[in-house]
Amino acid sequence: MTTSLTSSRVVTYSPALTLVPTYECFNRCQYCNFRVDPLVDRWMSLQEAEERLQVAKSQSVIEILILSGEVHPQSPRRAAWLHRIYDIGELALKMGFLPHTNVGPLSQSEMAFLQRVNVSMGLMLEQVTPTLLQGVHRHAPSKSPELRLQQLEQAGQLKIPFTTGLLLGIGESQRDRIATLKAIATCHQRWGHIQEVILQPHQPGTYQLQTLPAFTANDLANFVSTARQYLPADITLQIPPNLVTNQSDLLAAIANGAQDLCGIGPFDEVNPDYHHPKLLGLKHQLQNAGLIMRPRLPIYPRYDHWLAPAPRQVVAQWRLSLQDMASIPQLPLSRPEVANPGSGN
Repeated sequence: MTTSLTSSRVVTYSPALTLVPTYECFNRCQYCNFRVDPLVDRWMSLQEAEERLQVAKSQSVIEILILSGEVHPQSPRRAAWLHRIYDIGELALKMGFLPHTNVGPLSQSEMAFLQRVNVSMGLMLEQVTPTLLQGVHRHAPSKSPELRLQQLEQAGQLKIPFTTGLLLGIGESQRDRIATLKAIATCHQRWGHIQEVILQPHQPGTYQLQTLPAFTANDLANFVSTARQYLPADITLQIPPNLVTNQSDLLAAIANGAQDLCGIGPFDEVNPDYHHPKLLGLKHQLQNAGLIMRPRLPIYPRYDHWLAPAPRQVVAQWRLSLQDMASIPQLPLSRPEVANPGSGN
């Protein structure tokens, strides 16, 4: 059963640009539309990253999501890969953006290294059931539930504001999903570091090795209620609007407790067949339902004091900027405006 939408309820999103240091990955998840084989992909150079960031300066981007395929932990190229990720984060921070890194499981020392140039980090837990290691994860050793739970624990120990989430519809049961929610809740109760949980419905894509049925938007809207029951109230629930194309299902998910629409930018690297909605059209759609859509930072205010001085200063500047934006009276949107789909704002 859904709850009613309250008048002028705020739904947040992050104006984001995704930078991919490399698409190569030693995992072969059967549903993946992102990866390429190791040694096939050319890594993003710092010059390329800077060019992308310069363009983003005129597009109201706040968050730089550094999203990478995984170089094997025992690979002689692992250190170079880690330093490339660090250098892109450092560059983004120096240019006034807020980096958020999600690059697969890391050792505690690797995580602490990247913490210096990030305001938050993330890793999808996906599902804690080990049965998927004989299914869609049979060629994906870093999808071990124990390894991924360890990442959540390490982030808590290091005081890293963290985003995690569930991938829905990859062979798990409802009991598995609830077990995953409980595992996230337990970790957060120990460390208090999990900002957001993404509920990502699987959608079939062009490049995946195994075709799985879509996790329907109606099922997603219903599962939002379940997630809200099992997760602490201070964890924000996110849903990706490009994977929920039906307006009624999107509004039902929000009514059931979804509070955020994830990062919205030029391109969804993980789901390339499903483009992000045009922002002004989405704002208009929500406004008609009595909702206000507002940008946010990739770190929530209660975690600002965890940051080192340099990233904390950039965050403080953005907080002032968003306050100024919120004080400007907003004109009503009489119709969906035409927006550049690559603008990210």
